[in-house]
This record gives sequence, structure tokens and C-alpha cells, in this order.
Amino acid sequence: MKRWIQRSLIGLTGAAIAVGGLTACARHGDGPRWAASAEDSARFRAKAIDRVSSRLDLDAAQRARLEILADKLQAQRAAVRGATDPRDEIKALVAGERFDRSRAQAFVNAKAAAVNTGSPEVISALGDFYDSLNPGQQQKVRDFMERGRRWGSRG
Repeated sequence: MKRWIQRSLIGLTGAAIAVGGLTACARHGDGPRWAASAEDSARFRAKAIDRVSSRLDLDAAQRARLEILADKLQAQRAAVRGATDPRDEIKALVAGERFDRSRAQAFVNAKAAAVNTGSPEVISALGDFYDSLNPGQQQKVRDFMERGRRWGSRG
């Protein structure tokens, strides 16, 4: 595999994990934090897979690999997020008179360990999906990444 493809795949994986982590910590407006139910997550996942499948004109085998990739990304996001709310962890670091450096380092180490543990599976699934695309579909992916925007956005 060419080096630029490897770097792109690693970058895409890292970006997906970062976005997932930031999304997990995000607050939407002044209301309560939004937490998707399992049903909402499944519906969003199905919609995203349908959208990508239609944009790239995926066949059944390619779609199956995309679904595997989505499963791996979702599992990686859950592993990075952890069992507790990251906002609560950060609040606990500054709750006392002094910043809890050892707890902060343990928090970062746990997140890094989750990334290191799950990344090979995500990279493998992403590579399998990308390698299953024909050259025209791969070009569509590269064009999308070059634009740096969502498909169909204007401006």
C-alpha cells in the first residue's frame, strides 16, 4: 500500500476518533446533554451507511465491509469514551484546591490505551473497505477528502 494511502487512512481514523470523543463531551445548547439511545444510534448509523452507499454506488460486498467499518468505529468510540462521562472526569480534576495531575495522567493514559488497543482493528476495517472500492469510487473518496466538506454541501 502506498505511503500516502496509509497516512490518509491513519489520519481518517484519528479524525473519526477525535470527532467521536469531542461529540461525547459536547453540550448542545442550554438544555441537558444529548445522549442517543440505542435506537437513535442505530437509526443514525443506518442512515449514514445508506448515504455513503448511495453516493459511492456500493455493491453488497462493499456495503458489508462498510457496515463492519461502522461497527469497529462505534466500538472504538465507546472504548475511548469509557464507562463514565468524560466531563465528570475533567470536573473532578479541578474540583479540589489543586489540579490532580496524577489523575489527569491516568485519564489520558486510559484514553491512549483505548486508542492503541482498538486502532489496528479500525485501520484493518478501513483498509478492507477502501481496498474493496473500484478506482472510480476511490477517486470519489479522495475528492470528498480534498474538499474537506460533506457531500452535497454548498458554499
